[in-house]
Amino acid sequence: MAKEKIIVIGGGIGGLTAGALLAQDGYRVTVLEASREWGGCAGKFERGDYLFASGATLGMGLERGGIHERIFRHLGLKAEAVKLDEVMKIRNGDRTLTFHADRTKHVNELQKQFPDYAKQIKSFYQDIYDIAARIRLLMKKLPALPLRSIRETIELLGALKAEHVKLTPGFLKTVHSLLRRHSLQTCKGFISFIDGQLIDSMQTTSKDCALLMGALALDIYHEGAYYVKGGLYQFANLLVKAAQKNGAEMVLGRRVLNVKKQNGKLEVTDHRGKVRIADHVICNTPVQSLPSILEDEIYNQLSLPVKRKSGEKTWGTMTLYLSLKDDQIPDDFPLFQQLSEPGSVSHDEGSHLFLSISQTGDMLRAPEGSRTMTVSTHIDLKQWETKEQYDINKELYSDKMMSLIQYYYPWIREALIELYPGAPRAWERFTFRPFGMVGGFPQTRSHSLFLSLSHRTPVKNLWLCGDSIFPGGGTIGVSVSGYHCFHSISGRKLIQ
Repeated sequence: MAKEKIIVIGGGIGGLTAGALLAQDGYRVTVLEASREWGGCAGKFERGDYLFASGATLGMGLERGGIHERIFRHLGLKAEAVKLDEVMKIRNGDRTLTFHADRTKHVNELQKQFPDYAKQIKSFYQDIYDIAARIRLLMKKLPALPLRSIRETIELLGALKAEHVKLTPGFLKTVHSLLRRHSLQTCKGFISFIDGQLIDSMQTTSKDCALLMGALALDIYHEGAYYVKGGLYQFANLLVKAAQKNGAEMVLGRRVLNVKKQNGKLEVTDHRGKVRIADHVICNTPVQSLPSILEDEIYNQLSLPVKRKSGEKTWGTMTLYLSLKDDQIPDDFPLFQQLSEPGSVSHDEGSHLFLSISQTGDMLRAPEGSRTMTVSTHIDLKQWETKEQYDINKELYSDKMMSLIQYYYPWIREALIELYPGAPRAWERFTFRPFGMVGGFPQTRSHSLFLSLSHRTPVKNLWLCGDSIFPGGGTIGVSVSGYHCFHSISGRKLIQ
């Protein structure tokens, strides 16, 4: 007998993960993606001969036992990637830091940069690495939070060890509290470094970042950081091929307008008026999209946290996409780096940039003799609401971001071939994210772990995944939420 019919709304990494796993298990899967590209915020776009990573660029979770490695191995896939010994450079005024993959080298580097705090930095990272190791041991079983079923409770209890009791006090603390414990609150340069790592992964800084999630974020690059040839859209391509191989229907350019109940099933209508009937629907969309696509009868049944957060705006991003002449770029130019405005304590609004550039010879992204670069900064979407604000900000931020790059790399203008600004409406137009929101909710104590949003809903056979859902953003986070949908529907687990 054929298994149940599944419709996945949204072809980002989370939805593709759920769809590929369910298709392999024999379910009749259809994935509907509103845009013309797979991958969502880890997708791509092309301009002429150049291919640009639209958002996420740094690969993680590909080490043995990492979530992507486990999912790909389960599906019989392999991603081609190069592990980085030096993850990124961090530049702030006259100071340049190297983020080493090796934990000992990393701590030694920071001690050299901040010699007056060397002892405190060592003890701080001892705590960070100890907390992260305990969490990884717990997360190896991929428990789902917050607990919404007896099975989830049993699985969490089965993953717990005696040593996890030591994590309990951390539920109430922030990264800042650990900095204070180690007398590092006055080391502004070190805090700026920590905040730079957290804003790009946890969507918040040490002052508000939940300690347990923050510790995992500060440790995760040491587990494995990778350059993926072509870009992270390759993850999406692999998942699409795996799903198709197992009979899934993969449809681009189909924006879902309505989901409603019909005779015990779920009825999904797209913008072309095509109606599909499913036993299960997985919404791989920001929760802010739910009010517009779920019929009132369904939306009103959702939990209060989901309904409350569906009305909250998160960060947006201003992004620059550059094509560059390779012969103008120094040989030691980092593949990944963060740049901060000298003297600024801000980690948003163009004062803090994340840069990624294609590797020389990566012909998937640029023709011979050239390379492509993606540059992004966090922005407050409230400042982009009117057309006048929007037009002014788009030009202002483009100039500010290019000026900051030029401050550190004066050759950038001469190397520039083309520049394409990506403001919030570009994200809204091409990835259909409401208002251009990206990254999910900041991992503060009120948004993380037991206070995060579950992949389960009170509506029978309606599921959620993506960067709004536990455990949060990034390709790692959304893949875990996609796996949870697969596990809850099928009862199956990933191979170890």
